[in-house]
Amino acid sequence: MKVAIFGGSFDPPHIGHIQIVQKALQSLDIDIIIVVPTYLNPFKSSYAAPPKLRLRWLKKIFLTQKKVVVSDFEIRRNRPTYAIETVNYIRKKYRPKKIYYIIGSDNLPTLHKWKNYPKLKKLVEFVVVTRPGYRYKTRFKTIRLNVDISSTKLRKKPIKRYLPKIVAWEIVRFYKRKNRAFKRP
Repeated sequence: MKVAIFGGSFDPPHIGHIQIVQKALQSLDIDIIIVVPTYLNPFKSSYAAPPKLRLRWLKKIFLTQKKVVVSDFEIRRNRPTYAIETVNYIRKKYRPKKIYYIIGSDNLPTLHKWKNYPKLKKLVEFVVVTRPGYRYKTRFKTIRLNVDISSTKLRKKPIKRYLPKIVAWEIVRFYKRKNRAFKRP
């Protein structure tokens, strides 16, 4: 079995995430892609949407896709989880012959700072997702994404057309409510 791991905050999940999953399934020689939402990214201090809500959104989004598994591994841990821990869990659970680890090009400058990076790069083959406006040089495999959207922008201004249809209104309502509450004195 060959797998790809696609981790992230998914705060919120957007159409770019769906395109990454679809392109990975088309371009990588894999049996499944495992989408792993973080409880809290080890490089961040907070999240906007609670972990279990982000997990629920992802499960709804990918419900009908047979080759997509949404994992609650990091959320169940109830703490920031390092990529190396997730990779070791996936290795134990699936016993794959090959693991691709999908990252955004914005992660490249700090990739060497990831916990146990030397061991991690021996266990996985990194795949970098490029975005318009980001310059990068990499020796890793790439997936080109043409959607210029980020979760950061969508948290500030949730725009329905950039969100997966099945959860779009739920996401818009959540972030609008959160933003209103944040602006109150």
